[in-house]
Amino acid sequence: MMATDNALHHLGPMDGPLLLFGGPYGNLEALTAIRNEAERRQIPAQRIICTGDLTAYCASPFESVEMTRDWGIHVVMGNCEEALADKAIDCGCGFDQGSVCAQLSESWFGYTNSRITPAQRNWMRTLPRSLRFTFGAHSFHVVHGAPSLINKFIFPSTPDGEKKRELALAAADSVIGGHSGIPFGQRIGQQFWLNTGVIGLPANDGTPDGWYLLLEWKGKRICASWHRLAYDYQKAGRVMQDAGVDTGYARALSTGLWPSLDVLPPHEKAQQGNPINPPALWLT
Repeated sequence: MMATDNALHHLGPMDGPLLLFGGPYGNLEALTAIRNEAERRQIPAQRIICTGDLTAYCASPFESVEMTRDWGIHVVMGNCEEALADKAIDCGCGFDQGSVCAQLSESWFGYTNSRITPAQRNWMRTLPRSLRFTFGAHSFHVVHGAPSLINKFIFPSTPDGEKKRELALAAADSVIGGHSGIPFGQRIGQQFWLNTGVIGLPANDGTPDGWYLLLEWKGKRICASWHRLAYDYQKAGRVMQDAGVDTGYARALSTGLWPSLDVLPPHEKAQQGNPINPPALWLT
């Protein structure tokens, strides 16, 4: 486990709007699309945050890291960055040993690991494990999985009590996470749990779209809203096939269905293939 001197980074006050997304997963086509979307919305790099896992399932790990570094956005360390920086033997995703997810990860992690350069590993090692910022008087704590653990899965159906414990650790009005791949927002007492969703894989809802989160002022109130990201998923799939990583994840780019549901709780398993539409949340 790497040192924690880069555990927390304060960004200070933001005046918005902010664009947040997770899990590019080595999907260069999706990453290019979200960069174009940010430019279309005229949101500069200093107001863009990625919740980690720049590389994983897809076939352009080197190129995705280089684009992100060139873009100059804020990036929280994901478990994939931690594993690659530490030269670990696996992705550290938190999959159960022997599960289909764990078996599938062996192929894509080996592929990714062979294409990441020493300079990229060194850069990953410097990434903060969490970011803090304020938006007006509202405080935000951004992590990859959860404040307690970088690879902890938090889903919509995760019990409120568990979310409350994580929110207490964060000591912020809102926690923003990624990792689970399912975009959602939830009020827990007087606090909020927000998941950006990911762009590099679909949300297991039967559509090929990725997801991102916007935070913006609407009048005198802060609104959190989730948006679909359309991109050239067919090209991304062809790149995976040409690179020899034609796994179930390559098919998922077009079907919108994950190749394994091992990590999902029963509620989320039952939702497979149903298009999602997370409602906007008013945070103030």
